[in-house]
Formats: sequence, structure tokens, C-alpha cells
Amino acid sequence: MSELPGRILAIDLGDRRVGLAMSDPSRMIAQPAGFIERRPGKRPPLTALLAKASEVGATAFIVGLPVSEAGDDTPRALEARRLAHELETRTGHPARLLDERFTTSAALRAVKAMEGSTRGRKGDVDALAATVLLEQALAHGARIWASESTNGQHPVTEDRGGDDAA
Repeated sequence: MSELPGRILAIDLGDRRVGLAMSDPSRMIAQPAGFIERRPGKRPPLTALLAKASEVGATAFIVGLPVSEAGDDTPRALEARRLAHELETRTGHPARLLDERFTTSAALRAVKAMEGSTRGRKGDVDALAATVLLEQALAHGARIWASESTNGQHPVTEDRGGDDAA
């Protein structure tokens, strides 16, 4: 369990939707928290994300970092970094980046394992992908919150380690 109190809001940025998940206040359990529609080509819906964070009482953020299979930054990685910076700046709560490779495929596998269909449920899949991301962060425990923000630098840490192919 993390030494920091309160819920974590996990954010999985997509081109059309932003998947959300939240932890319980003790930071032991992750659960889907819905999704926010996004207009393609537009900036992430920061106002809606801040409203959701306030609604659920989030005191920290995990933002999925979209990297390539080789672990290199993708064009959307910069967007994720900016979002994490804005969330931390506007709320004063820590924001951390976490490698999001394979979270959507893990969510799709989970739905199929339950013999479910993803037809018409893309937002639910995005929320489930955010839940997978948050579960990974919770597994890292306090280590993910260990680094402090730095002035003039990106105020987020990245964790690209660990097995993400669950």
C-alpha cells in the first residue's frame, strides 16, 4: 500500500476516448471509472478530467505513456507528458507516467475470456485498459511515488520497467 492517502485516477489517452479508472482510498483495488469522449485531433479534455478527479476525490494521477513496442516514445507520448504536467500543475497532486503497452490488448483478452463482446462497448474497453494500467501502478506500490517533481523539468516520472504483457 502506498504511504500517500486517497484515490488515484488513471488515464488511458486514446484518439477518440479517454479511458478512466480509479483506486479505492487505500490504493489497493482498481476499478473502471468510465470514459470521456474526445474529438479526434483535439487536445485531451483537461477540464473534464479535472472535474472527474474532483468528483472521485483523486489525490494522484497515473497517465498512460504510449511507447512503441521497442519502448521508444511515440508522437502521442508528448501529449501524455503534457497532460501529466498540466494535471500536476493545476491540482498540486502528483502525476506519474506509466508504460501503457499492451493495456488495451489485455482488456480485450479479458472481455473475450468472459465470452463477452466488444461490439458497441469501446468506451468500456478503454476504461478497462485504464484499470489494467492502474493495477500495474498499484503493483509498483510506493516506488512509483518516490521521485519528486523538479523545477523546469517534466514533473513526472516514468516507469518503463516491469512485465506489462499481462
